Amino acid sequence: MPPQTIKQYGLWPSPVQPASLAQSLRLADVAWDADTLVWLEGRSGRGVLACAPPGQAPRDLTSTLSVRARVGYGGGDFGVGHGHVYFVTQKGRLWRQPLAGGAAKPITPQFGHMASPTLSPDGKWVMFVHTHEGTDGLAIVDAQGEQWPQKLAYGQDFYMHPCWQPNGAQIAWVSWNHPDMPWDHTMLKLATLRFNDHGLPTIAGVQTLIDKPDVAIQQPRFSPGRHDSSAGRYLAYISDESGWSNLYLYDLDSGEHRALTSAPAEIGRPCWAQGIRTYGFSPDGRRIYYLRSQGGFKQLWVYGLETGQSRAVASPLNEYTSLEQIAISPTDGSMAFIASSSATGGRIISYTPGSNSVQIHKRATTENIPAAGLSTPQPVEWTAAGEDGSEMSVHGLYYPPASEQFTGTGRPPAIISIHGGPTSQASARYNPRAQFFATRGYAYLEVNYRGSTGYGKTYMAALRGKWGILDVADAVGGAQYLVDAELADPGRLVIMGGSAGGYTVLKALIDHPGFFKAALCLYGVSNMFTLAADTHKFEERYLDSMLGPLPQASAIYHDRSPVFYADQIVDPIAVFQGEIDRVVPKAQAEAIVASLRRRNIPHEYHLYAGEGHGWRKQETIEEFYRTVEKFLKQYVIFA
Repeated sequence: MPPQTIKQYGLWPSPVQPASLAQSLRLADVAWDADTLVWLEGRSGRGVLACAPPGQAPRDLTSTLSVRARVGYGGGDFGVGHGHVYFVTQKGRLWRQPLAGGAAKPITPQFGHMASPTLSPDGKWVMFVHTHEGTDGLAIVDAQGEQWPQKLAYGQDFYMHPCWQPNGAQIAWVSWNHPDMPWDHTMLKLATLRFNDHGLPTIAGVQTLIDKPDVAIQQPRFSPGRHDSSAGRYLAYISDESGWSNLYLYDLDSGEHRALTSAPAEIGRPCWAQGIRTYGFSPDGRRIYYLRSQGGFKQLWVYGLETGQSRAVASPLNEYTSLEQIAISPTDGSMAFIASSSATGGRIISYTPGSNSVQIHKRATTENIPAAGLSTPQPVEWTAAGEDGSEMSVHGLYYPPASEQFTGTGRPPAIISIHGGPTSQASARYNPRAQFFATRGYAYLEVNYRGSTGYGKTYMAALRGKWGILDVADAVGGAQYLVDAELADPGRLVIMGGSAGGYTVLKALIDHPGFFKAALCLYGVSNMFTLAADTHKFEERYLDSMLGPLPQASAIYHDRSPVFYADQIVDPIAVFQGEIDRVVPKAQAEAIVASLRRRNIPHEYHLYAGEGHGWRKQETIEEFYRTVEKFLKQYVIFA
């Protein structure tokens, strides 16, 4: 390798350019219909379905229709079976598309919003999650769209993860009610269907299999097969009863529940969206393959139902540090994933157990940058004081500055990145934002503050009632960790975050003025009262656990709302906001900007037309990164 050129940190010419970031695809989900693979791509503001029949080149299935489910935060955009894909459009309608070619046909009217279309084993019926005017439930329609859709299961606030028994006689799902979130407490339901000769199936009876306080269930799935004696006998699910999200199995014959895994690792994920899938049965029902997460790194494991043992799967998949949306072919057991690593952008891949290779079907990026030119995340920990004075570990992923051509002297500036949620996690997937900064000579720290998922339920629950306190302390603590380890310049620290992370940004500037040289706030929460009143149904009672119920906790809402203390912000800040954001409306940003403007605090405000809670359009993404780079040069690098 030729000697590296010394150049000031933050000014390195980078191969990660705003235009290339804007042109990257978003890979959202993947599924099998027999041996045909189907996946969903986000192309700028549109969702496009594509497929790869065996031995053929991939092709688009949809053209003018934009595929996007809009129940809560979305997800569960499509389902497949019997030679067709069933998908939801963003205007709220369910369509049927032949995989072999031909026009899409609507099978429901445009009415409310729907998600998770799930085809019955015989291909006659499509069950789906539906929401309209604040009422959620499960509905059903015939697969040809010849009958009017009918309600199937209603009466609770939220529904998720509907699934069919292989013989089509029973269904299962997860539901929950306000004020719980799906990681707080959910119920597992099992229903028997009634069939007649004239209409859609209806429910003959419902059992509540699990309803335990402070226990969250997700992803029920029946054991496969039709003719074997064990076909559909078992219902697998994920539960966090042990303090970690582990696999369980319910025997429909005996009524017995048993844990299959018990390791201090996470198999489930916080269900922010519909359609999350982290495990699946082999076609013969003898094994369950699952994605196990530890410290933000994910690996494929397998549990043998006959042996009762779990093990990591040694395979070419181990080159990836992130595997998402596992899908298993019902014919030959081939698996598909959305896969990535620090040096590899998102890919749609498939793998057959026992083989020595992985097939790549789609790449989200050009992958033109060699791995040596990108930063590799390292798990790091630092300590924080608990309420009782004891110390506990706080977790993060550290990306060092990276370049094949350049190096710097002294300590680099650092971006302290705060994830949203707050019940979420920064993981070791391909992170284009981290690479954008690291390849320019910034250190980059993803803070998995107390309250993040991925480290057990106790760690996640630590933020309850403490939002705006622990997350801020851990953001500052993470920055100080880098400084103390001589990995960052204490005079050039930048805090950055979006949504709940943007809230932490604002709160950190108020509580610790002068600690950060500058800040980047993306659609950040500033007013807890209006967040509780104006946000969408999914989150309208989220603050009951994070801060407390209203009106009893009104003093806490006031104390934790940055808008009432905005005049204490004195550090340079760039505020970015989507014009049509319905989660955090633009009024939240503009109240902060009004204070900054009135007091002549160095700031920028960028409102993006047609954007919601995050950027989708290519032109927005490119403009955002160009603006950020210019802002940091002015207020951090050259200041």
